Amino acid sequence: MLTRPEPATAAAPGRVARKRSGQWAAWGFLAPVVIYLVAFYAYPLYRNLDLSLRHYTVRSFVQGGAPFSGLDNYRAVIDNPTFWPALLHTVVFTGVSLLFQFTIGMALAVFFAQSFRLSATLRALFLVPWLLPLIVSSSTWSWMLNSDSGVVNAFLKVAGVDPVNWLTSPHWALTSVIIANIWIGIPFNLVVLYSGLQAIPDEIHEAAALDGASGWQRFWRVTFPLLRPVSAITLLLGLVYTLKVFDLVWIMTRGGPTDASTTFATWSYKLSFGNLLPQFGPGAAVGNLLIVMALVFGLLYIRTQRRSMS
Repeated sequence: MLTRPEPATAAAPGRVARKRSGQWAAWGFLAPVVIYLVAFYAYPLYRNLDLSLRHYTVRSFVQGGAPFSGLDNYRAVIDNPTFWPALLHTVVFTGVSLLFQFTIGMALAVFFAQSFRLSATLRALFLVPWLLPLIVSSSTWSWMLNSDSGVVNAFLKVAGVDPVNWLTSPHWALTSVIIANIWIGIPFNLVVLYSGLQAIPDEIHEAAALDGASGWQRFWRVTFPLLRPVSAITLLLGLVYTLKVFDLVWIMTRGGPTDASTTFATWSYKLSFGNLLPQFGPGAAVGNLLIVMALVFGLLYIRTQRRSMS
């Protein structure tokens, strides 16, 4: 007599248990990341947004109970006469820095992509500005650009050029901090772009050379298009970093003279902590505007990447 086989239900509880165990393990690995993001990103963003929407004083900042003011802080910031100059300085500081950092970094990356003696040693030396603490770099540039005892003016004097008030002139203060920021940012562009160049197969360049392409044509029509993904992320990271540069500008010029080098980052600090009566709300509003600017460019990058992949 044939017996009907029993349904395989005994193994089902075991599979469910293993599935649940795997889910708990996944959540266990994910929990530290979630806690980190909430503690160091989500909560500070929430606090900054709350600061910008309330009228905070020193007392209410410590004890709480600040009245809700809506968008009054944002209106006060936009109506402030410092807003448009600070916005212009931020755009110029960021744009010029990115342009020269990327261009010089690309040129150096292409140069070091050639195999020659001492290439690795020279690359390591170019990393020094990136490895130094920013306060050291800022102090060094402040000394070099000093009007009376700076080495830059000493060279200009030898060359027969009148000394320049780099840090104390409204016409040169922003230029001075841009020069220092370019010097600091070049190594980052060099490292990332050089890594991108190393990922391009040599056979592609050899095929282009056999087709009669010159060195410039090989770079512009072969190398640069293949470097677009790397170039895009390099520019995005450089943009986000440059938008929030504070310590370099503050150490060298403190945003002066007469707000000639004030950016959103330094203005936000001045409003919140640089006055006898701190304006926490407007300072947070300026900081949020910086976040929005960085977020817009980040979203544009994601959209561009999706289009290129589709």
